[in-house]
Amino acid sequence: MYFMEKSWYVVHTYSGYENKVKANLEKRIESMNMEEKIFRILVPMEDEVEIKDGKKKITKRKIFPGYVLVEMFMTDDSWYVVRNTPGVTGFVGSGSKPIPLEDSEAKRIIRQMGGGEIRARIDFSEGENVRVINGPFENFIGQIEEINLDKGKVRVMISMFGRETPIELEFIQVEKLS
Repeated sequence: MYFMEKSWYVVHTYSGYENKVKANLEKRIESMNMEEKIFRILVPMEDEVEIKDGKKKITKRKIFPGYVLVEMFMTDDSWYVVRNTPGVTGFVGSGSKPIPLEDSEAKRIIRQMGGGEIRARIDFSEGENVRVINGPFENFIGQIEEINLDKGKVRVMISMFGRETPIELEFIQVEKLS
């Protein structure tokens, strides 16, 4: 099983063990002198903005839970080292043959990890009543009409001067009614 071309392979792990597998594998590479065959180990993560009770918090989110990427030359030795790392359940591939990621796929995942783009996670949904907690409409209560994750905004219908009026607000400007 020799592919003497450096490629990225996907390794399946027990769920929640991705970081532990990365640490174990890094130790094994060093102790078994595999630095010339196994190069980088990545747990694909991206930043996610979580907005809860009007507070903004940036957390790391695993893009592919249960998977780790390993850049390596595929040899019998390197396969053995990775495959027998605690927490690893196997390589992704057909049958017993690991299949490397296409270069374009690997680059896309690495670019996605590099960030620039931060995803938002919010704790409210369309149709829900919210209170505006800052800005010119502070303390108004309205109903969410639309959520725009890309822009990080919500359109809320508030009652103003006896009529329903749509206003666009940032996620952090509203909170759920308790």
